[in-house]
Amino acid sequence: MRKPTLTGALIAAAVAVGLVTGSTPANAIANGEEVPIGEYAFSVKLTMTGIPTSTGGKRNSGCSGALVSARWIITAGHCFRDATGTRVEYPVADLTTAAVGRTDVTDTSRGYLRTVVAVRQSPTADVALAELDEPVRDIRPIKLGNHPPAVGDVVRLTGYGSLTSTNPAPVNRLRTGQLSVAELSDSVIGFHGYAPQADTTPCPYDSGGPYFVEGKGRPRLVAVVSNGPSCPHTQVENGARTDNITSWITSVIHGK
Repeated sequence: MRKPTLTGALIAAAVAVGLVTGSTPANAIANGEEVPIGEYAFSVKLTMTGIPTSTGGKRNSGCSGALVSARWIITAGHCFRDATGTRVEYPVADLTTAAVGRTDVTDTSRGYLRTVVAVRQSPTADVALAELDEPVRDIRPIKLGNHPPAVGDVVRLTGYGSLTSTNPAPVNRLRTGQLSVAELSDSVIGFHGYAPQADTTPCPYDSGGPYFVEGKGRPRLVAVVSNGPSCPHTQVENGARTDNITSWITSVIHGK
């Protein structure tokens, strides 16, 4: 999993920092580009404040995600872990907020700020669904894909993560980049950087950001950021597949 460790200075400098222990963190798309205001409005920035640690202290963190229904967002499962590192089905922080539809999260004239009140973990992939305290009805959710992209296909990624794994910190402006599909397994899609550069890759705090196929109609979700090497890099980046768990996603959304 992508996971940067926060220092006291970094926490003081930025409330939304993404830490997940275990593998390398996902930042705000290294060597990507800023998203034009209003584009990819389904994108979500998660900010967790006051997460309990194994030493009895607290830390702050952040992830990215996408709106999949009026009341639910999808993100990485490892974004919700308790003090022992175990994935859990509840908000672990004192406060977990979701900025929805804000290309620039400092622009409060656009989009919404919601509180996460519940979490559901996929039993098969590094994927979680987080429930919002109030629905978001005027932003169109991303479409759920029901089949994977082929090796060689190009997908797009959005996220609010860092720009590098060196002294990582999340960004306030949504960023994007394109990656190509390198390999496919039952629960993971492997990606290589594609554009704007060959090392355009997610970084810390991009965890949970959506990989989606563009074309005719709405963008189609196929995976979320899970883990990978320190960014930027030209190696394989792992995304947790969502196309083969759409029945689970739909059952949670509709309360079945």
